[in-house]
Amino acid sequence: MELLTSQQLKELLALRKWLHQNPELSGNEQQTSRKLEDFIQQTQPHKVITGLGGHGVAAVYVYDEQGPTILVRADMDALPIEEVNTFAHKSENDGVSHKCGHDGHSAILAGLALALKNKPLSAGRVVLLFQPEEETGQGAAKVIADEAFKMIQPDKAIALHNLPGFSKAAIVLKEGPFAAASTGMIVEIKGASSHAANPEQGNSPYKMLAEAMLQLTELPEKKKDIFKDFCLVTIIHAKLGEVAFGTNPGKAILMATLRTFLNEDMDKLKKKAEILVKTLAEENKLKIDISWTEEFPATINDKEITEVIRNVSEDLGEEIIEIEEPFRWSEDFGHFTSRFPAVLFGIGSGKDSPGLHNHDYDFPDEILPHAVQVFYHTLKKLTTNKK
Repeated sequence: MELLTSQQLKELLALRKWLHQNPELSGNEQQTSRKLEDFIQQTQPHKVITGLGGHGVAAVYVYDEQGPTILVRADMDALPIEEVNTFAHKSENDGVSHKCGHDGHSAILAGLALALKNKPLSAGRVVLLFQPEEETGQGAAKVIADEAFKMIQPDKAIALHNLPGFSKAAIVLKEGPFAAASTGMIVEIKGASSHAANPEQGNSPYKMLAEAMLQLTELPEKKKDIFKDFCLVTIIHAKLGEVAFGTNPGKAILMATLRTFLNEDMDKLKKKAEILVKTLAEENKLKIDISWTEEFPATINDKEITEVIRNVSEDLGEEIIEIEEPFRWSEDFGHFTSRFPAVLFGIGSGKDSPGLHNHDYDFPDEILPHAVQVFYHTLKKLTTNKK
């Protein structure tokens, strides 16, 4: 028996295109949240929790109170990228668009809700979570910290991300580290300004800024003996003073992204980066303030759940791709894998698809029913297992 009727599939595709036309940035997903809540209500969940971690929505389906609780998560925020596509469902919000496929992820979860209505499970409890603020790395942490999340408390969690560069509907798996940890480092440097004709009367941060940019990027290689796996520092922004040709600048700002495959390596890399910039500041008699932003833990996949998804995908006849190295990008689902047995897997969105965050990207609707099938049959297996 098919999980979705042809009419339901049409409704899902219409929902996906509506979401694409009406994208909302992280933390501003009010309209998206309401639309998804309205759609999900037709599947008659036992409970719907709104306002989770901001604009999150969770639909709870109870089949057996004694069985395990499995959470399935989809993200729903868009990006500050101008839409260049010209199709009918192009973004109607200037400068905002779904260039990471979160419209598709949410539509998949809505499709899973319909599948659960059509073919209810026999055991356990399922929570479908539409999560806000993934792109900033804040959404998952806010949802988990929300008092209402105590009503959910999953035993296990699963999620997916569409992946350009892989054949359509291929299931991409890896046990252990799947996506990197990352965090943004902000260093504000304070010296003393002076007239450009008398730089010796001030203390410009120019030398420290140049040294820090170079030495931070060299840090993973120079300290490689203390790290267990891949580490990377990327300078993403630097500014020295203001544009004033008569002024020797007295302040600067430096921003970098730190990235590792392991959370323990991230802890070490952050400490070494702090020590480095503090040392440079002391040597140059400058003051600094260090802050951190957009912190994503590494996404570490559970072995047993990965095996279940692998077996389900094989039974469904889906292509399976086992990657050897984790992805360098980050996903805030790492907050879930840090707390519960959980898995983030990939589904191919086409070898020729534009890349994620590219201005001409669009989620491929053809993979939607494949994703629903994998999720549904994975839930069927996980909910019949003991806690």
